[in-house]
Amino acid sequence: MTDTDASYIYRVLKRAIEEIDFSEGQITLSDLTANMGMSQPHFQRLFSKWVGISPKNFQQYLTVEHAKHLLRDHHSLLDITLETGLSGRGQLDHHLITWEAMTPDEFAKKARGLVIRYAWDDSPFGEALIMATVSGICGISFSAETGRDAALADMMQRWPDAEFRKESIPTSDNEMAIFADTGTPRLHVMGAPFQIKVWQALINIPSGKVTTYSDVASAIGSPKATRAVGTAIGKNPISWLIPCHRALRKSGELGGYHWGLPVKRTMLAYEAARRDAKS
Repeated sequence: MTDTDASYIYRVLKRAIEEIDFSEGQITLSDLTANMGMSQPHFQRLFSKWVGISPKNFQQYLTVEHAKHLLRDHHSLLDITLETGLSGRGQLDHHLITWEAMTPDEFAKKARGLVIRYAWDDSPFGEALIMATVSGICGISFSAETGRDAALADMMQRWPDAEFRKESIPTSDNEMAIFADTGTPRLHVMGAPFQIKVWQALINIPSGKVTTYSDVASAIGSPKATRAVGTAIGKNPISWLIPCHRALRKSGELGGYHWGLPVKRTMLAYEAARRDAKS
């Protein structure tokens, strides 16, 4: 296992989170690395490799209180009601994504006859399962907390009548652009109309910012549907590119995350650190 292996780096960051939580955030870098059995320079190199920077106080991004700071200082209100059509384009960080959504009739057929290719790939948040149709990426999940078998079974049951074909690695330019800084990912969004409206709202949350479940409900014109919005967010099949990790509770608590809260915390830390490095 090398220092450049992103899954290894994720496991190191997960261990760091556990140490920071145990100390209630009151731990120095030297004590943190000593508890992890690592040297400070080695840990700094890993963090730099993971997020592209080496901030002096990077522990702040990994604390359990970090989400509350995000909600206080980097809250995206989503105060403009979104169009709710089933196809279109949306801004995703520095990418302009394109997407094609299933019609209600197509969704009811549970992807019957659709061919879905899938492969496992490394990511900044551990091993990722990437699924795609000829129209675009239809699924992204993470196995670090659930395990490979559970992550794959979870995704397959969403489209039970599709034909699944395993590949060794993602091969298309579209799939290789998922975690890169360039490219125009194409998404094939498969869900019920209400779910798609919620996912459209999520795409409008900028990287490094967060919103609340109730803000998303208001943005789609259903301010009383916070619980239903939370359910739809939990069923988002295209993690990261449709950034459900940026939705929090009003209290600043993380809420849930389908692929495990440690993954959500590292995603938020990753984006916040990169945001601050550019400011």
